Amino acid sequence: MSASHNHSHSHKQLNYNRAFAIGFILNAGFVVVEATYGFLTNSLALVADAGHNLSDVLGLVLAWGASFLSQRPPTKRYTYGLRRSSILAALLNAIILLLVMGGVAWESIRRFSNPSPIPGNVVIGVAIAGVIINTITALMFLSGRKRDINIRGAFLHMAADAMVSLGVVLAGVAILTTGWLWFDPAISLIVVAVVIINSWQLLWESLNLALDAVPIGIELLAVRTYLSELPGVIEVHDLHIWGMSSSEVALTAHLVMPNGHPGDAFLAKVVQELHDIFGIEHTTIQLEIGDPNNPCVLAPQNLV
Repeated sequence: MSASHNHSHSHKQLNYNRAFAIGFILNAGFVVVEATYGFLTNSLALVADAGHNLSDVLGLVLAWGASFLSQRPPTKRYTYGLRRSSILAALLNAIILLLVMGGVAWESIRRFSNPSPIPGNVVIGVAIAGVIINTITALMFLSGRKRDINIRGAFLHMAADAMVSLGVVLAGVAILTTGWLWFDPAISLIVVAVVIINSWQLLWESLNLALDAVPIGIELLAVRTYLSELPGVIEVHDLHIWGMSSSEVALTAHLVMPNGHPGDAFLAKVVQELHDIFGIEHTTIQLEIGDPNNPCVLAPQNLV
């Protein structure tokens, strides 16, 4: 049994340090302003939005830290580096956001039975500022949201915040127009529903990546078919595809080639095509000739 390895390291890590820094400063400052006005005016919508924004500030810090750690070089202890930290950050972001929204929903339901008067003009003014700040921050992460689940987590948080703040604006307008105080907790519940819907996919996708599931957008059967149709390959087994980080995909596979090692040019071509066709960045291939006297112990599909 012979083993051949070829790896692609051409992938450039997304660097959003400037976006994270600007987003953190803008949102942390806004949380202080919004929470202060929320408590002074007794507005649940503002306090809820401030709490949500606070969770997003923490989320930005997590995503920022993970983005930095994922670019650290490998060590003797961590041979893949700390790339996986970006997946863990995305998972923690989704969990924190869902927990915060659960608390907001509980308080909103409680407030229905005892609504409090709020000055709608103050609510509208603060929330409009929130729409502007969150939209600016979200746009800074727009370009990387499809390539990196960690960046997408930051984008979804900010985009959801913009919608949340817009909802608060609507609550203020409704209260000024009708005088119906229940609009405040009602808008809060709508906000909670929007945020949960936007966060649920992030939760499951990051959880799946943490459990080494095949990343979304890659079809395992298509990769297997591509490998099995390579010249000289009669069998493919022990095929695994998983996320090394929130933006990098790894693959390992055993190819049975009775005619022996086809040369490094063959491996280089396979690595490049796996990158170009499927977006797989890190490929390791083991070549076997299929000697019946020395069968591969990992050939059965039920073995890992």
